[in-house]
Amino acid sequence: MINGVINVYKEAGFTSHDVVAKLRGIAGQRKIGHTGTLDPDAVGVLPVCLGNATKLCDMLTDETKEYEACLQLGITTDTQDLSGSILSEKKVEVTEEAFRQAALSFVGEYDQIPPMYSALKVNGKKLYELAREGKTVERRARRVQIFSLEILEVKIPFATMRVTCSKGTYIRTLCQDIGEKLGCGGAMKSLKRTRVGCFTLEKACTLAVLQDKKDAGELMDVVTPVDRLFEQYRKCCVLESGIRLVQNGNSLPVRLLGEKVESLEDREQIRLYDHKGRFYGIFQAERKSGLVKPVKMFLEREE
Repeated sequence: MINGVINVYKEAGFTSHDVVAKLRGIAGQRKIGHTGTLDPDAVGVLPVCLGNATKLCDMLTDETKEYEACLQLGITTDTQDLSGSILSEKKVEVTEEAFRQAALSFVGEYDQIPPMYSALKVNGKKLYELAREGKTVERRARRVQIFSLEILEVKIPFATMRVTCSKGTYIRTLCQDIGEKLGCGGAMKSLKRTRVGCFTLEKACTLAVLQDKKDAGELMDVVTPVDRLFEQYRKCCVLESGIRLVQNGNSLPVRLLGEKVESLEDREQIRLYDHKGRFYGIFQAERKSGLVKPVKMFLEREE
């Protein structure tokens, strides 16, 4: 079984679930999960977790994301992008400078109301299912953060932006909110996700490329090992006498770590391996008890 993360370039027309289904066929295993949906019309980075790396799905969903989006002013739709039904059209009498001021005013934290056409659930039902039934329900605004917004090109009524944002941010909604602030409305014309955490567009592979690599016996060349995502943590090795404790998911006395660990700080997290280089997971030091305790385990088990 493959354990790790593949940086997939999701092409237009595929849902995130389509990507997972096709990758199950390519990898020849069922234990696969994606790290957050990307609209069918959108393209770009979609990290997909395989094997024990599926434990990373929530963590990667929480990562900072970067997008390039094209906004069209003067139009609003029910989906907040150009795939939806038009709700209003207005003449655009907005200067480039006014657009820049409006767009940049969203940098920082702001309360964003999730769109009806989204996978969020209300009373156990996804919002887009309700929307397709012609229903609109009240949604609570959620605090999101726009870390940066770079305006790449403005040709009214179109504008292209690069946005770096927190989890839970809807770029479609940001486009609509900018248009609303300008008084003419706006809808997203196109969207490309260029980064999720450490996974970038430059190293993303299409499904066709992944199939070619599988056929050539090179699929593992594009699999990022789980421990690579925790390189910010110190690497420690467990002595042979402590391996059984680790394998059972138990806490471990610091004295059973092979290195000199006197410098371990309280609550410091470490990557734990055995002498053969096998990665077990992330452990956290507790100086008072003299233990390192498991935070997230990645034991490799055979299917």
